[in-house]
Amino acid sequence: MSSFKMPLEGFTLEYLTKPIRGILLQPILTAAVVLASMKKPQDVSNMLSIVSTGKVSPAVFDRTMKVLLGAGILYRLNNLLTKLVLNNWVSDRTWDWKREVVLVTGGCSGIGELIVHKLTEKNIKVAVLDINPPRSPLPTNAVFYKTDVTSSEEIHAVAEKIRQELGHPTVLINNAGIGSCQAILVESEASIRRTFDVNIIAHFLLVREFVPHMIERNHGHIVTIASMASFLVHASNVDYACTKAAALVFHEGLAQELKTNYGANKVRTTYDLPLLFHNNRIRTDQFRRVVHPTWVRTSLIDMLSRKKDFNEFVIEPETVANAVVAQILSRESAQLILTGRYAFATTIRGWPGWLQESARNSVANLLRNAA
Repeated sequence: MSSFKMPLEGFTLEYLTKPIRGILLQPILTAAVVLASMKKPQDVSNMLSIVSTGKVSPAVFDRTMKVLLGAGILYRLNNLLTKLVLNNWVSDRTWDWKREVVLVTGGCSGIGELIVHKLTEKNIKVAVLDINPPRSPLPTNAVFYKTDVTSSEEIHAVAEKIRQELGHPTVLINNAGIGSCQAILVESEASIRRTFDVNIIAHFLLVREFVPHMIERNHGHIVTIASMASFLVHASNVDYACTKAAALVFHEGLAQELKTNYGANKVRTTYDLPLLFHNNRIRTDQFRRVVHPTWVRTSLIDMLSRKKDFNEFVIEPETVANAVVAQILSRESAQLILTGRYAFATTIRGWPGWLQESARNSVANLLRNAA
């Protein structure tokens, strides 16, 4: 029954629809009902007359159950096929969490910090890379390495130190990210370049440093914390959206190269698509660290939520961290969309132009009002 546990956000649409996926789209249950109606139609008819006081005819009930059976089979088959394809049709049961090393960039604040603590609770060794030190002491099985992830020299030097002290990282979580929330004609060139360096160039540098060992062992997992901005851009966030669109292509291309170029079919890749998140700590250079689930409860959201016209669904940072950690522990590749109600947004490029622009306008207006 843990799957029906109330989420941190309370009674949500996703929680409300769980019984549909868990019960009504469960082929075993609906198949049993269909079989019973075929073998003992009179008993089913009698049951219906008691439960629905004659409002539902046996014929309608039978058709409904058959539709649910077909939908359930398609739903489960689609999920299974997606899982098998993303994992190259192979499993990897060689994971030993007492020996694995997880590297988290941007792990001293926000969602990255939560991920670090949740991993260490599982007694997993964690290397924390951040340009800022931790706000509070890290657990004993987590080690902080001050690193500018835009510098290949710093990354290489830190990588050598991590390998000596902890061992080769087998999980790389590209979590660090920044954004300025400034218009194209206002933002400085230095700010634009910094956003690209942190949000996408660093991914290339980190992968080049740590993934060769994963390929050699055919064992590892690379997680890209991305954004719905990969699909949806709005005013005053163009540079950030550009880097997140690039992160999507980077993730897909990396998965292809691991499989096609190197035969590393057991090295997993996970792409996490939340919507909009600003960390509650603004750095001295005025950049804001960004990850993107839906709207995540932070200081910016607190400010927005006080406005009368703010009616967006807000999720807790821990929800994002829980999803990432659970996926790592599953030892499987995936594309995570937080929350499920926003899965439709990944198809925005196929929407009519007027509808696309309406979606962009709604987010742009929210941020403009928060300024």
